[in-house]
Amino acid sequence: MREAVVGIDVGGTRTKAALVTPSGEVLAETVRPTPAEVGPQLGEIAGKAVVDLTAAAAGAVDVLAVGVAVPGLVDEAAGIGVWSANLGWRELDLRGTIAAHIDLPVAIGHDVRSGLLAEHRLGAAREVDNVLFVPLGTGLASAILCRGKLVTGGVWTGEMGHVIVVPDGPLCGCGQRGCLEAVSSAGAIGRRWSEATGLVGDAQEVARRAEAGEEVARRIWQEAIEALAIMVAPVVAAAGTELVLIGGGLVHAGDTLLDPLRTALATRLGGRQDVAVEAAALGDRAGSLGAATIALDLVGR
Repeated sequence: MREAVVGIDVGGTRTKAALVTPSGEVLAETVRPTPAEVGPQLGEIAGKAVVDLTAAAAGAVDVLAVGVAVPGLVDEAAGIGVWSANLGWRELDLRGTIAAHIDLPVAIGHDVRSGLLAEHRLGAAREVDNVLFVPLGTGLASAILCRGKLVTGGVWTGEMGHVIVVPDGPLCGCGQRGCLEAVSSAGAIGRRWSEATGLVGDAQEVARRAEAGEEVARRIWQEAIEALAIMVAPVVAAAGTELVLIGGGLVHAGDTLLDPLRTALATRLGGRQDVAVEAAALGDRAGSLGAATIALDLVGR
């Protein structure tokens, strides 16, 4: 019987889960829509994920622990979801809610910090110890690895998405206007383009249209990249970052995203060319694999 853990990434639109061995082998995965008012349902969701993943795996599996990664402000030690603008909870006892449905050790983590751990151990940052990880999804946050150690201060650590970069700009889910998340997240890019054109489309559609030269798409796309570079540059300079990893589903835009971001970031760093900007290797699986990573750490594997 193989040992494994379950990692669950609760996103604003999708919940991804993976069954992962201590060596990093993924035995099974699931992706499902995140339900409205997901907080009280987390225990049931986690329990179903364990059942579905073990049923999908070839052969018998001994599940050692469950890791759950969530966005927003997270007190990882206490297992509390302090606040999530996109998922709509405050002071939610994540560990208790999940443990009520699962008779296994439960690790709670911030989705982006957990994702960076996974990239450092399994993905694109395996040989780099000074990394800034910025996934572009429904929301936008970041995580920093400095000298091989994850930077964890207060609960606001990494929440660059709620720094105002465009005064009186687009309304953000947190209630402020002009937050980075309201300009540069994948969710914001698609929403701003749809509002401007009256058409329905996501960030991938905006990327395709921007690459084809459509004026509105190019403007929104470039505004998103410029705002991201404005925010990332001082973090890179202060932390001594060597590698900026861009994650989330938007990395599928490839060089349409990465090339202009490299240019914009180098400009704001005085022309420096020593900071790499690359796509995260794990893509939108980083959260679920990161959740599995913290579960493995919890049981000492």
